[in-house]
Amino acid sequence: MQGSTYKSAGVDIAAADALIERIKPHAAATRRPGVMGGLGGFGALFDLKATGYADPILVSGTDGVGTKLKVAIATGDHSGVGADLVAMCVNDVLVQGAEPLFFLDYFATGRLEPAVAEAVVASVARGCAAAGCALVGGEVAELPGMYADGDYDLAGFCVGAVERGDLIDGSKVAEGDVLLGLESDGLHATGFSLVRKIIEGMDLAAPAPWDARLSLGAALLAPTRIYVRPVLGAIKAHPGAVHAMAHITGGGIVGNLSRVIPGDLSARVETGAWPRPAVLTWLIETGGVEERDAWSTWNMGLGMVLVVCAGEADAVAGALRGAGERVHAVGRVEAGPDRVRLVP
Repeated sequence: MQGSTYKSAGVDIAAADALIERIKPHAAATRRPGVMGGLGGFGALFDLKATGYADPILVSGTDGVGTKLKVAIATGDHSGVGADLVAMCVNDVLVQGAEPLFFLDYFATGRLEPAVAEAVVASVARGCAAAGCALVGGEVAELPGMYADGDYDLAGFCVGAVERGDLIDGSKVAEGDVLLGLESDGLHATGFSLVRKIIEGMDLAAPAPWDARLSLGAALLAPTRIYVRPVLGAIKAHPGAVHAMAHITGGGIVGNLSRVIPGDLSARVETGAWPRPAVLTWLIETGGVEERDAWSTWNMGLGMVLVVCAGEADAVAGALRGAGERVHAVGRVEAGPDRVRLVP
């Protein structure tokens, strides 16, 4: 065992230290009021008072990207998965009406490839900038024996805040409320185990069957849409109008919208009220996926659903469209114990 070193065991501390220096500018670009210090400390500091909140409630969320990473690794395109990671966390925090304040990421791999890791973290930083939150820290873990060569995993953690009186918790949902659906940018980051089964053996560099302008791999890797700024803007412009929100991820529209609808009410979702993304139509047909399974696996074209007071639904939709969102009235809240009903 003479001559054994940590590096010979597969862990290169010097490479990890060099990576931190490479990603510091990406993190610095996300700085916002409240951030204290920079990368490199044992803990990230954030001054909540500096954000201007009077009576804040903290809202936190954590998530990953899942097996969408396998598509990124197979194509060598790591430019969007960091934004996926941020979106999965900040959109969850947004559901409570909270503004994302800061974000931390965890990058684990068997052997550190600095260019890949930097591309991923740069994507995280772009996602944070889009959401208005700061990338204040994270962890790069080199774990030989845990991951195959070239593989890596990602996890993220976000903290946001909302004034106590502005918290959105679903308690105001009422019969007659309108459901506003915000279109997704394709698959987002859920259901990729099924996607990978359907595309097994296909050439990811070939043109996407539904859009020859993109390769199959690039089309599948479209980053998850970040709804933070448009939705917070609409909420601020129309206080009290939004009664609940659901981020449509694993479990689909039924599984996620049912989490914010009271037990004595039912959300009637009209399934033809918005366009189905071409990627989903192709996956369903190519994979022979039953509609029931598709609806419980993918977002079916909606990344976020807002439950809005009927009298202000048009105004809220207008504010969202003005901010660049593709918005559809997709149903309403009715009496009944079903929580969510899909109606053709």
